[in-house]
Amino acid sequence: MRHPALLVLCLAGTTALAACNKGMSDAEVQRAVKDVNVIDESNLNDIMLTVGDPNQAVAYFQNSLQKDPGRVDLMRGLAKSLVRAQKPLEAAKVWETVVASAEGTNDDKVMLADAQIRANLWDKAKATLSSVPPTHETYDRYRLEAMIADSDKNWKKADSFYEIAAGLTAKPAGVLNNWGFSKLTRKDYPGAEKLFQQALTYEPGLFTAKNNLVLSRAAQRKYDLPVVEMSQTERAELLYTMALAAIKNGDVSVGKGLLQQAIDTHPQYFEAASRSLAALDANVAG
Repeated sequence: MRHPALLVLCLAGTTALAACNKGMSDAEVQRAVKDVNVIDESNLNDIMLTVGDPNQAVAYFQNSLQKDPGRVDLMRGLAKSLVRAQKPLEAAKVWETVVASAEGTNDDKVMLADAQIRANLWDKAKATLSSVPPTHETYDRYRLEAMIADSDKNWKKADSFYEIAAGLTAKPAGVLNNWGFSKLTRKDYPGAEKLFQQALTYEPGLFTAKNNLVLSRAAQRKYDLPVVEMSQTERAELLYTMALAAIKNGDVSVGKGLLQQAIDTHPQYFEAASRSLAALDANVAG
């Protein structure tokens, strides 16, 4: 277990001894100790960004900024934590301050656009990304450009941006899933199915892609489950999704059968499926 304070004291003692031997001033010693504290704080900042409750991370960075206002690295940590805490509007305001600072970067602008999209501020996000030079070619930039092109129904541009984004990351499952959903909304069901399957080759446990895959197949009246990795509970959930899609397609008898399969498959009582089946039976009886 680490003891940062003890480590700092030990290092301070070592540094002070070195100062006696080499003639370092007290100011230089204090500066060396401060550098050690900064390194230790940076490690803690990184930890707060990746683990634990996001609201605790928000409180941590807010408290840190009260003690040391104006620190841009702490502002970035606060903004990222606010996004994790599902507070994108507040995050966008913090990112605006970061972008306007002397230390603001193009990456900060991209993160501002991300928060603006999450807050449903599409026009602002579009303007923010337009201010980023075209030479700034990153995964996040193109991922967001694709989403904005989608919102404008500029499908050709969206496809181009999704393809570029997928090629700029070693973990493209998320962007492939988004691209597939875009195809789904355009009613390009075979194209969507292909992208969801591709996403699952990179991240087999991505349930959103599994659910979307079932939707894309059901839209083509393919009512058998795809051959993908799934737990028993996931199998029941996917059967339920397929059942609702079948009923929406007008294939009511198929939907009823799938609902019963979902109920029988689920390891526990499947309330949503049971309620849907009962409602369907009551409607038929009525």
